[in-house]
This record gives sequence, C-alpha cells and structure tokens, in this order.
Amino acid sequence: MRFSELLRSGILLSAGAASALAIVTLGAATTEGNERLVWIAAGWWAAASLLGAFLGRRTNANPAIARLLADSKAATMMPEHRPGAVIVNRLWPLLIATIAAGAFALVSAAIPAIGAGFPIIWALSWRHQHQAVIAIEERDGVTFYVDRTGPLQPIRLVRIPGFRRERLTAPG
Repeated sequence: MRFSELLRSGILLSAGAASALAIVTLGAATTEGNERLVWIAAGWWAAASLLGAFLGRRTNANPAIARLLADSKAATMMPEHRPGAVIVNRLWPLLIATIAAGAFALVSAAIPAIGAGFPIIWALSWRHQHQAVIAIEERDGVTFYVDRTGPLQPIRLVRIPGFRRERLTAPG
C-alpha cells in the first residue's frame, strides 16, 4: 500500500471514528436526559477542531514523516499489495480506542464525548501530510510503500523508482 494512501485512510478513519463517537454521545446523553452534556461536548468538539486546524496548518511534511521518508529502504520491486491488512496492522489503536470509548457510553455519556475530540484533532492536524508525501514523491521520482511489519513494530517504508514530474514555470 502506498504510504500516502495510508495517511489519507488514517485521516478518513479518524474522522469516521469521531463521528461515530459523537453519535454515541448524543444517543447516550438523550437517554440520560443530559442536555448540558451535549452543549459541553459541542464546545469541546469545536475547541478540538480549532486545535487540529491550527496544528495542521503546515503543508510540508512534519518532522516524524520526513524522518520516516529519509530512513526508507530502496527496493526494485513493489511490496505485496494488501491494503486491508496494512490499515488494520497500522491503525488498530484507533479501532480499539473507538470501541472502548463507545462501550464506556454505558457508564457515562461524557466518555465518548471526550474521546470524540481526539480523532478530530488527529484528522485535522494530519490533513495535509499525504499531499506533502505526494509532492516529495513527484520531486524525487520515487514512490513510498509501507513495508510489512508486525502491529507492535514501528512502521517501515520502502521506496521504489517512480516517475519524476517536471514543472514548467511561466516566463516573466
């Protein structure tokens, strides 16, 4: 799986997790008759959105991704294409956290309300990273793929030759 696609999938799945937790919060708060919690949660989600938008305002690759790209190994063949396995292997903490926060709605509706803010921050703060990786791929003429590792091991990338894109500039 291309690394840029993993980043894009992580953003979309984080936004989906935040939406699911928001729906669970609203359902649990309605069942409890707790209108005040809904307003407090909406304020937290707005603050999380502002924080995520502020953190994600940069369009260049963040230092962790830049280091990961720089440490990638050169390869001549594309790795095995298993996008579902790569997504589950790399994004399982998001799945576990979302299920756990949703399950705790039986204890208190505030838990998924708080939990929904963190994927909002994550999704908005990483929203430009896949574009930064694609720009680096086009500039260097390579394509970065996620190498197969265990779910508890750090992510590794391989780079294979791709097509370099020359940009023409307008005179004057």
